[in-house]
Amino acid sequence: MAQPLHPWSRYVAIGDSFTEGIGDPEPLSPGGHRGWADRVAEVLSQQTEDFAYANLAVRGKLMRQIVEEQVEPALLLRPDLVTISAGGNDVIRPGTDPDEIARSFDSAIERLSSEGATVVIFTGADVGFSPVFRNIRGKVAIYNENLRAIAAKYDCIVADMWSLTALQDVRMWAPDRLHLNSLGHHTVARMVLEALNVESDLQPLEPEPLPVRSWRQARAEDLSWAREYLVPWVIRRIRHQSSGDHVQPKRPEAVPFGWPED
Repeated sequence: MAQPLHPWSRYVAIGDSFTEGIGDPEPLSPGGHRGWADRVAEVLSQQTEDFAYANLAVRGKLMRQIVEEQVEPALLLRPDLVTISAGGNDVIRPGTDPDEIARSFDSAIERLSSEGATVVIFTGADVGFSPVFRNIRGKVAIYNENLRAIAAKYDCIVADMWSLTALQDVRMWAPDRLHLNSLGHHTVARMVLEALNVESDLQPLEPEPLPVRSWRQARAEDLSWAREYLVPWVIRRIRHQSSGDHVQPKRPEAVPFGWPED
């Protein structure tokens, strides 16, 4: 029997739209989205026998909902590897306190690490490049410092989105400018595998240069984006609605990783 190339056999991913894979559409994938977590699971499954994977992440979830709805179900699946990205939807909301959000995250990590699983946490990306989110850059940085302290406290692996400067390229992002596209998710998957010290055949993609846009073209795209994505998002906030309302996890059971057969 071949020796496994890594020590994990049951991987559970929890979180929000980032971990669900929104922005990386794939009709053959459960839920219609692939994402970085599926890509990581695909690599891990190729390097050990009897590998199982579950993804409990649901778009739009806040920290409280992830802690209450996903942590215990994740542990019931008996994982030896857990990834958790949480707090992003809280941080971008006006008036929220990154220290308070981090305290909730600490309780989640304390519980997840209590069963002996390897826990991977994610810092927030550096949003300084984004005209829409650059005003919360300092808030994200404060939250990240809290996360690094939590990682040190519970001996977690840090998947460092902040230092992943490739994400500052607009070509990594979906048209809504909030979620990563396929290239962005691929890039994050490579970073996560590197953090896990797992070798893979995933290659960095070299996107072609962006075509030069005129000022008028850029402004027209901004107006189109605002109508299609920003206004609906604001309306949901006013109505206290979430894009994840009534959405179920795409991979609720830990099963061997695979694609549906034709």
